[in-house]
Amino acid sequence: MPRGITHASTSRRRVYWRVRAPQRRRVMRIVRSWAAVATVSLGVSALAIGTSATALASGSSNRADLAGSLSPALQHSTAEGAVPASNQASFDLVLSLQNAAGAQALEAAVSTPGSAAFHQYLTDAQWEAQYSPSASSVAAAESWLTSEGFKVGAVPADHLFVPASGSVAQVESAFGTTLGYYEVNGQQVQLANSTLSIPSSLSGVVSGVEGVNQSIATADQEPTPPAGYRNPQPCSAYFGQKTDTADSGSLYAPYTSPLPYDICGYTPSQLRSAYGLSAGNTGAGVTVAIVDAYDSPTLFKDTHHYFALNDPSIPLSSSQFINDEPATVDDQTECSGSGWYPEQALDIESVHSMAPKADIVFVGAQDCFDNSLLSAVNTAITSGASVVTDSWGDTLGDLLDDAATKTAYDDTFLLAGGTGVSILFSSGDDGDNFAISGLTAPDYPASSPFVTGVGGTSLEIGSSGQRLAEYGWSTGKQVLCEPLTTTNCGSATTPLGSLAYQVGGGGGTSYYYTEPSYQAPVVPSALALRNENIFGPVPLRVVPDISMDADASTGMLIGLTQTFPNGTYYAQFKEGGTSLASPLLAGVVADADQKAHVSLGFLNPVLYKAYTEYPTAFNDIVAPSSPDSTAVIRVDYADSVDSTDGYVVSLRVITYEGVETYCDGTDNCASRDVTLTTAPGYDSMTGLGSVGSTFIASLSKF
Repeated sequence: MPRGITHASTSRRRVYWRVRAPQRRRVMRIVRSWAAVATVSLGVSALAIGTSATALASGSSNRADLAGSLSPALQHSTAEGAVPASNQASFDLVLSLQNAAGAQALEAAVSTPGSAAFHQYLTDAQWEAQYSPSASSVAAAESWLTSEGFKVGAVPADHLFVPASGSVAQVESAFGTTLGYYEVNGQQVQLANSTLSIPSSLSGVVSGVEGVNQSIATADQEPTPPAGYRNPQPCSAYFGQKTDTADSGSLYAPYTSPLPYDICGYTPSQLRSAYGLSAGNTGAGVTVAIVDAYDSPTLFKDTHHYFALNDPSIPLSSSQFINDEPATVDDQTECSGSGWYPEQALDIESVHSMAPKADIVFVGAQDCFDNSLLSAVNTAITSGASVVTDSWGDTLGDLLDDAATKTAYDDTFLLAGGTGVSILFSSGDDGDNFAISGLTAPDYPASSPFVTGVGGTSLEIGSSGQRLAEYGWSTGKQVLCEPLTTTNCGSATTPLGSLAYQVGGGGGTSYYYTEPSYQAPVVPSALALRNENIFGPVPLRVVPDISMDADASTGMLIGLTQTFPNGTYYAQFKEGGTSLASPLLAGVVADADQKAHVSLGFLNPVLYKAYTEYPTAFNDIVAPSSPDSTAVIRVDYADSVDSTDGYVVSLRVITYEGVETYCDGTDNCASRDVTLTTAPGYDSMTGLGSVGSTFIASLSKF
């Protein structure tokens, strides 16, 4: 085990460790890579990686080009100068598996109901012996890196990549390129100006280089609260408790008057009740790992205090919580370091809410770049956990992440699948991404066919904890009035702003992966063939797979230590995003593992099989029968903290399927209807739907 973590997983992952992991000592500097669309290959079978960054012969007889290493972001960004030669850079040399096809076949066999090998997982050591890059491959990679003057980092036990660092001048010389600064999605990133190359002798050893092309991974929150954040009254303890009778109905026509105020924040007991969890669904004996960037210094203290306030019947004990925190952190400005603290609180508090007796391992990456996050995911998978939840990802990553990034992550996911670990990723909070980029593509890693992509819903919980309704999460926002000294708009009859798309669960059709076999019987061909005009009649992977509550208007109450004008202390507010959906589902999966007495491993084949055989396992998400009634009124502090600067009153439309607009910053705008929609059966907004009344029981029947 890397980093000294005691590993007690068995071939069926029935034993879970409780040894506190030491701090990681290896520096994990990282970046996000982008894919060259022109190199995407789709001629592969289901449950296979869409492409790998195979080295191709270059003009020089002793050099080989790395396919997919030229970023298409170069065509959609503004050059901002050369990267200084003396700057330091970190990257991973991604190594080729010994038997990639065999690793994919193993994952399919152990995760597909009816297979003779179903749930017959390998141990980590067995998987590494059969599929990991060989020791000689590692030695060859390390030898070349050292000869180029790089400092070589600690290689994980699975040998999937070799971390290295050095100067920009060394990177440019070693890979035969130059590096430049570019503005991509509002962030200054480092990109290679040409295709990378390596010595021909390494072409069968190295599949790609992860980290030379940069981007910043973001947490899937809606939105990330600033330092010090509170929600004011009026708001509702349950859906429909309070209604806006103070404002004129004409203010938000044609929506039905009076509209309810949004939720103050659902508590653990409300969410458990709405999703049909019984007192016996506790996740006992199961370990859930959570991967984020950084590590809040008050993480356990805040979580313990949260449950003391909101559900004393399920306290989080120190024996249940293991914090594998980074020894050092960096790039906090680029990554909004403390902005990840609410994400961490949301993840832990939601997992524990749904699986109160499960152990939790928190793995914090040193920063928000890809190499650090990959290392953290690798640690989580090999920690003995049965479920790993990740509430972050790369916007448009399915389209733009390069082959090396996908290979590095997908190989790691194959390790998880072969050893019985469920991997969940939030699908993102910007719908199809058109409104923020002008492009339409899913986020990655949620679009990988080897993980479960978790989308979002808007969940209406009644006074008795019952699920009144659940719709697809797509929010339209209209500011009604601001700023005010009161929490209503008074005599106003005309809204201040116009209704526009704000946020929503991520999803869409892949540009990179063919349709996996588990989706073929369920996903409508209209969705699988949505990119037919580009690739021809080739069915493709579609996300999300499943959804859970994510709308902040129907979100969860969370708590953590924050900095306010009058001091630093614990406070609570409601939060949403698919950052909520993924850990909520992770807790339910832990309950299902408990019920089945075995880890369910890679979930998707079981999920899609259960969908066809046990209809009540899922709550089918469809469009509301009365759209004019599916909206709420939200009141916010103008300064996010208190009433000093007044209040902002807004309309939030649930399951918004109207117009979305993208503007490129030069008054050049384009508009169209939202492309993700809900419908009976599998749909592009919520996938199979959300957890139904027999979800846990159904999954344990296979």
